[in-house]
Amino acid sequence: MKIVLYQPQIPQNTGNIIRTCSATNSKLILVKPLGFSTSDRMMKRAGLDYFQDTSIEEIDHLDKILSGSFFFFSSKAKALYTDVTYSQDSLLIFGNETSGLPSSFHEKYPEKFVRIPMKEGARCLNLSNTVAIGLYEAIRQTSFFGCSN
Repeated sequence: MKIVLYQPQIPQNTGNIIRTCSATNSKLILVKPLGFSTSDRMMKRAGLDYFQDTSIEEIDHLDKILSGSFFFFSSKAKALYTDVTYSQDSLLIFGNETSGLPSSFHEKYPEKFVRIPMKEGARCLNLSNTVAIGLYEAIRQTSFFGCSN
């Protein structure tokens, strides 16, 4: 499984996601520009020693990796994250903490957007929590591939 963070802003969230990726043997892809330096002390502190065990790649453009199985997570989507079929090679794509994903992706790939249900009027969940929820559903669907079960 591959987690893609589109221009993440908060190093602590990314650090927590690194821990989740390490625990699930998932790759993390960060789309630039980032709101922090990956050598930043706060991010390393948030990710603790999980940097060594996690495959992390930084890329300049999201469009270049959009092929095969991929899903955007957004509170604006109509389909539920449990209503799609994930594969072991799926890309799970999450917007940044302040502005989410650009509308151009919504317009170009509306059928690729999924949401996690929340109560009426709730704005959004924390990014690291959203990644964990989405990733564990994808891993469950693939018989916990990459994890011991």
